[in-house]
Amino acid sequence: MSSMKGLELSRAFWEDAVRPAIRETCPVLLPRLAAGLCGGGSDCLGYDDELSHDHGYAAGCMLFLAPEDAETHGFLLSALYDRLPREFLGVKTEHRSRQGNGRYGVKTTEQFLLEQTGLFHTPETWREWMAIPSYALAAACAGEIFYDGSGDMTGIRETLRTGMPEDVRVKKIAGHAVLMAQSGQYNVSRCRRHGEESAARLACCEFVNHTLAMLFLLNERHMPFYKWAFRAAKELLKLSELIPTLEALLREPDEDTIERVSAVVIEELRAQGLTDGGWDFLEPHAYAVMRRIRNPEIAALHIMEV
Repeated sequence: MSSMKGLELSRAFWEDAVRPAIRETCPVLLPRLAAGLCGGGSDCLGYDDELSHDHGYAAGCMLFLAPEDAETHGFLLSALYDRLPREFLGVKTEHRSRQGNGRYGVKTTEQFLLEQTGLFHTPETWREWMAIPSYALAAACAGEIFYDGSGDMTGIRETLRTGMPEDVRVKKIAGHAVLMAQSGQYNVSRCRRHGEESAARLACCEFVNHTLAMLFLLNERHMPFYKWAFRAAKELLKLSELIPTLEALLREPDEDTIERVSAVVIEELRAQGLTDGGWDFLEPHAYAVMRRIRNPEIAALHIMEV
């Protein structure tokens, strides 16, 4: 079996097997399709290793068509994909490709969006942006498009990556700020005074989770599935230095450490012009952040809504 990472294997399969077959059989489709590997999975994040190969490791790629092109050319492209070799570089290929039935093969751009976001289109309203979980947006933006003849998939993923309205980002920041205050600055010590150490540890985990979400939002990034949140956070341009501290909090909750983390986050909120208060407690900063929201409907949402 190959030791190649999933993205590397998928790109090689496209370059050496799929694209030559399309060029030979139906070259007219090349300007109309995109090819890549994107969505959920450690391979799309570049985090896969030998252990990851015990499930879902196969040679394959995704071929994307616009819905109108899929009606005309989808069957032909699926049939071509299914005639490809059953093994590539010593790795078995997956051939469940009929119009998106399976991870690899032919999909419409609408199918990709529906699988990742629950919508047939990129988000168009602030409500749609608020409703899509961060991990879903992160998955939709993960991976790589190897080739894009029409530019459609590149545009879709760029919209998902950078198109979140600023008021939505700010609202989510406010929500995570108040939840950091509630879980970490308030409830860890309070649970301990009640003699509820297990509850204190659970509250600390909540604090760490909301802090991670905050770090991604302050970096204008989508936080991936919790399994990979810490690893991805280490790659953030801002505040990644907090990650070892958050890891330590998971091992042993510490109230002074929670306050130090909160102080660093407050300083970044000030640096981004989201608050100018001098409080040590995050809750009043959360309300200050809410006051930066211009859209009255978003500003009227409950502060804890994220």
